[in-house]
Amino acid sequence: MASSTDQNGQNGYVDVLGLEFTRNVIGSMGPDTWPRLREVMTALIKHVHDFARDVQLTTDEWMAGVQMINWAGQMSDSKRNEGQLLCDVIGLESLVDDITFSAATKSTSGLTASAILGPFWRSDAPIRENGTTITFDTPEDGQIVFMHGKVTSVETGRPLANATVDVWQASTNGKNSERLDCRGQDSKQRDCNLRGVFKTDSEGKYSFYCLRPTPYPIPQDGPAGKLLGLMDRHVFRPAHIHLMVCASGCRSLTTQIFDEDCKYLGNDSVFAVKDDLKVRFVPRKDDPRAELELEYNISLAKAA
Repeated sequence: MASSTDQNGQNGYVDVLGLEFTRNVIGSMGPDTWPRLREVMTALIKHVHDFARDVQLTTDEWMAGVQMINWAGQMSDSKRNEGQLLCDVIGLESLVDDITFSAATKSTSGLTASAILGPFWRSDAPIRENGTTITFDTPEDGQIVFMHGKVTSVETGRPLANATVDVWQASTNGKNSERLDCRGQDSKQRDCNLRGVFKTDSEGKYSFYCLRPTPYPIPQDGPAGKLLGLMDRHVFRPAHIHLMVCASGCRSLTTQIFDEDCKYLGNDSVFAVKDDLKVRFVPRKDDPRAELELEYNISLAKAA
């Protein structure tokens, strides 16, 4: 415990509330610490200590934060990342995404804008043929969209063949097929409904049928939803579709596209909306399988 009358470490006391304590923690890193790790941890320790001093954080409050982090970890698995969702609701993932994208655009213009990954990407989504569908348990209120586009190199403009376009979205009830347990999600959807991986053809083209996205609330059964409630914030995300696009020799792109008609565009609960990612769904003619159409072209940069 710190002594208010002894700021110089006399009589065995250490000024744990002051900057000397923080410098001692930072200085405990050994000479073999990786330079980037040293840079990151120095800043993290400094800002975390300053935060605790600034708000005069109590032991009970600190323990509540630890329990929230533990809760997020206990809920996370290969199909849901609650820790990531917790970062989303405080805007951290969107901030990091913007830092990364801004750095990339300093050397390359014309890149397709990125957006956060979100907590529900899966590594085991099935590979599907171009022109097929990802919506198998289509709800009655669902509008079918034929989505298509081309993946090209931003430097050359040439099409990128064999690029993978990994897509996933929620149903009109705001639920994903994989959230099937007591968390209150949709057991009526088959596994991997509304997701799939498509490979571009020799002209860099991809295509598939999907749902027009609708707004939905983030899960409220975990710490992220609990925190939103404590901060008196709404839980809704604007209508969107997730994309992860990869091509040999190129930087991978993770992004989301947002329906420009959605009322939550200016108030996304995870702060992911960018103007460049707003899209318009238009009527599709002469296709009995879809009433709407969306063309979305993607430009990737050469790998660093």
